[in-house]
Amino acid sequence: MKTITFVLLLFSINSFAQSYAEQIAKHREAYKQDFIKDERSPLKKNDLQNLRFYDADSTYRLSAEIELLKNEKVFKMPTFNGSSSDYYKYAHVNFVLHHEKIQMTLYKSVSLANNPIYKNHLFLPFTDETNNKETYGGGRYIDLDTKEIVDNHIEIDFNKAYNPYCAYSEGYRCPVPPEENDLQLPIKAGEKLYTGEKKHQK
Repeated sequence: MKTITFVLLLFSINSFAQSYAEQIAKHREAYKQDFIKDERSPLKKNDLQNLRFYDADSTYRLSAEIELLKNEKVFKMPTFNGSSSDYYKYAHVNFVLHHEKIQMTLYKSVSLANNPIYKNHLFLPFTDETNNKETYGGGRYIDLDTKEIVDNHIEIDFNKAYNPYCAYSEGYRCPVPPEENDLQLPIKAGEKLYTGEKKHQK
């Protein structure tokens, strides 16, 4: 009986790993197609072969406790081209990753908050120990939604971390991740360094 239970457990774990990997594969395929659909995109269809990702790893999918912030002032988040964009701090998220307690900050864009389509959008920019080695030196982003908050928790999946457009081309106003979201550990999940040649907008 123990042997059967163990085999069933292994089968269940393997099925979960496979289905999760399939979910991430579908997410990444949709991500690639968005480059083709976006007129402002720095990448064309032939460039997509140069996108690289870590293998899907469910240990980087976390349930984070969320602490909503009140009366936060709008501030200027610097961008890589020297300009800035208006944001405000929306919440702190707390979770444990690789036995380390981590706190990060979620932001809301003022301009997007005034757009009915993106009014629920939350922005999670971050840097980590893989930057300039395996991932883009300027950090990566994760998109979340206020509707994903359930019982004071929100799921953060680093497998969905992606590069800003500035990783592929000059000429974009990509926000610089604030220091409070600089993680002192490697996040080996999500998008890696782009292997194609960086473009220069005319």
